[in-house]
Amino acid sequence: MPKEQVSIIGRLVKDMYGTTVGNILGTLTHIDGNIQTVGIDCGSDGLKQIPYEQLVLQGDVVIYIPGWRIDAQKILKEKKLTLSRLKALMDIISENDAVQSDADVIHDTYKAKLIELDESESKVRDELSIRLEELDSQEKTVKVMLFDAKVQFKSEEISDSTFETIRKHCNNLLERLSHERVEVNNVQRRIEEMSLESMELIQPKEERVQESAVSYLGSSGNTLTGQEYVLPKPPTENSESAPQTYTEQQGNQEELSE
Repeated sequence: MPKEQVSIIGRLVKDMYGTTVGNILGTLTHIDGNIQTVGIDCGSDGLKQIPYEQLVLQGDVVIYIPGWRIDAQKILKEKKLTLSRLKALMDIISENDAVQSDADVIHDTYKAKLIELDESESKVRDELSIRLEELDSQEKTVKVMLFDAKVQFKSEEISDSTFETIRKHCNNLLERLSHERVEVNNVQRRIEEMSLESMELIQPKEERVQESAVSYLGSSGNTLTGQEYVLPKPPTENSESAPQTYTEQQGNQEELSE
């Protein structure tokens, strides 16, 4: 039996925010003896199997790392390194045009790697969005439970000490959910920043300008989207209230948006 397996069995497992998950009951191993998954006794929630790579031993406690965080860290790390190398390569080319032909092969390799990472990144984005929905749902449930406890306390169905216990645990859980939501949002923002940085490096500037122009015109409802503006008719002398011109309509819209 591997030493590392003996060292974690029976230990308490907590998540990154200090919430107790359960105790390690046992492990499942590969044929070579390396740990594959860890079984955690979660009390009334039963036995949960967690991939061993999502657990980190810190002192006497084992810390559970959520899958979305591991996947996001891997993508960000690989993309940061690829972008750094691509920038360094472009700097070398700008300093010495003679190495252009030699650098083209490496440049294509890094470009292909970025495209590959973009595809994997899409899956991570979905993971993060799903996790935010889960956090919102959990937060709503906790708030409803806390409010119901207040009602029970006011109607003298539960004691003051019971209500304080419920409020304490609910507030702790809300704080934990808030911390994770902030972290997910930060990861989403970082992924978006690196995606823009990647696009600037692998996509020619002319194409980016053209796409931006098409996007702007398309969102404005011009003939590119199959729609045309219908300009208002000029006002007559007998009109009590002259219709606004297209320019005036646009100006009013800008004032409302401001």
